[in-house]
Amino acid sequence: MAERQATIASSSGLHARPAKLFVQAVQEKKLPVTIAAAGGPDLNAGSILSLIGLGAAKGSVVTLKAEGEGAEKVLDELVALLETDLDAQ
Repeated sequence: MAERQATIASSSGLHARPAKLFVQAVQEKKLPVTIAAAGGPDLNAGSILSLIGLGAAKGSVVTLKAEGEGAEKVLDELVALLETDLDAQ
C-alpha cells in the first residue's frame, strides 16, 4: 500500500470548491484512496461527505493511502492538488 502526507494549502481547507475538485480527481483515478487527519480514521477520499467531515483546515496535514497499479503516481498527483491553493484558481 502506498502512502503520502500532504499539507492542505487552500484557504478554506477541504471545504466547498477545494473538496469538490479533490473528490472529482480521486474518482477519475479509478483506485480506492483513503484520507485521514492526524490520529483519525481512514476515510473514503472519493466522498464529499467524508472530506467535509474530516474538518481539515489550511495547514492541516493529512495522510493519503492507495493500493493497486499506479498507486504511487496517483498519490503524487493528489498530494500536488492538496498542496495547491484551489481557492485562488
